[in-house]
Amino acid sequence: MGKFTFRLPDIGEGIAEAEIVGWHVKVGDRVEEDGRLADMMTDKATVEMESPVSGTVIEVAGEVGDVIAIGSPLVVIEVEGEGIVEEPAAAAAPKAPVVEQRIEAENPDAGDVEKAVTADHGAPASTRSARADSLEPAPTPPAPAPQPARPEPVEARPRTPVQSAKVLASPAVRVRAQELGIDLGEVRPAEDGRIRHADLDAFLSYNAGGGFRAPGTKGQDQQVKVIGLRRRIAQNMAESKRNIPHFSYVEECDVTALEEMRAQLNSARGEKPKLTMLPLLITAICRTLPHFPMINARFDDEGGVVKRYGAVHLGMATQTDAGLMVPVIRDAQDKNIWQLAREIVRLANAARDGSARSDELSGSTLTITSLGPLGGVATTPVINRPEVAIIGPNRIVERPMFVSDGQGGERIAKRKLMNVSISCDHRVVDGWDAASFVQALKRLIETPVLLLAD
Repeated sequence: MGKFTFRLPDIGEGIAEAEIVGWHVKVGDRVEEDGRLADMMTDKATVEMESPVSGTVIEVAGEVGDVIAIGSPLVVIEVEGEGIVEEPAAAAAPKAPVVEQRIEAENPDAGDVEKAVTADHGAPASTRSARADSLEPAPTPPAPAPQPARPEPVEARPRTPVQSAKVLASPAVRVRAQELGIDLGEVRPAEDGRIRHADLDAFLSYNAGGGFRAPGTKGQDQQVKVIGLRRRIAQNMAESKRNIPHFSYVEECDVTALEEMRAQLNSARGEKPKLTMLPLLITAICRTLPHFPMINARFDDEGGVVKRYGAVHLGMATQTDAGLMVPVIRDAQDKNIWQLAREIVRLANAARDGSARSDELSGSTLTITSLGPLGGVATTPVINRPEVAIIGPNRIVERPMFVSDGQGGERIAKRKLMNVSISCDHRVVDGWDAASFVQALKRLIETPVLLLAD
């Protein structure tokens, strides 16, 4: 018998290392040619490694979360024949990327302003760990009944360490679920009715680490390894806060007229997509930015150069089960509100299901983000480095206000109000510039007819 050493190939221009985010095999497993070995994550994509030979795995490079250099041994496989064979370090890139997901920022959920951006709570197929696939599959039972999109509270049903036999999951997933105290009957499988490790991760993420518990019950202590997308987000957020002197500015906007116009447009939209608030806000931002070029810019720290952009490539913070991602609306200034509505839905869906291309997840010049109905009074979002500003519309609320009665006096009326937050890089943007930009934006928001004027 001989040994074949599979080395991590060059999986992208400028990539020097990659992180192990999932193993499909373990020592002792039989792997066939073109069989899956591991999922490797770079700063640009998660890529699936495939075996060029058939044989038995006798060594693996490390554990999930370990980072290895391009050209380093990833897997050693025992093959038929004599001698030691090594895969060249400059081997061709793997056949198919699992998901391209460039992570440029921490941003809260954009779902309030745009419901299409709110994530489903099932992990995207392309970001799913396949460690369970390396185990002997259980006999396929009839497809289970669809699980609810959100787990029901556990108060009404006691947790048990014995999982239902009707749930389709590998032994490794069942053992892990038992260790975490998770009833697999509460977990929604993302596809095929089979629960995988990524589905457990999504369940834990949604339920803040272990699901709902009856009042007064004690939860389990957990140690969760920060790997993959979560690690990238953590690194980028630390870099942004460490390198950028942030300041934030908040202004209140009356969106009563804007909401009325949106309702009128939707009532006569025909085959056009339904308008949410987000396309209107983006249109207002694009019409305001030409007067404030310092906002639509990127700052090269090392080169000491600020690049101001004529086009608006707007990043749209999107919550996915894999983590926060920022798909980019290219040339947003050239799109009307209906085109923006279509692009918002398309990009949000692509980010969630893992079909977004690398160029759709990078290159933004300004980002918009929102916490949705949880938006609160105001936010102080973290800048999507190397951009120099990020805009955060907050929750719409109804409050009484003094308004003109049309006869030189005032009256009290119910109005819809929304705070708009902006965080800026104080090295590039002065406080006066940020305040002036938001005030100009407010004038457009409060006089929405101007949004449709040429």
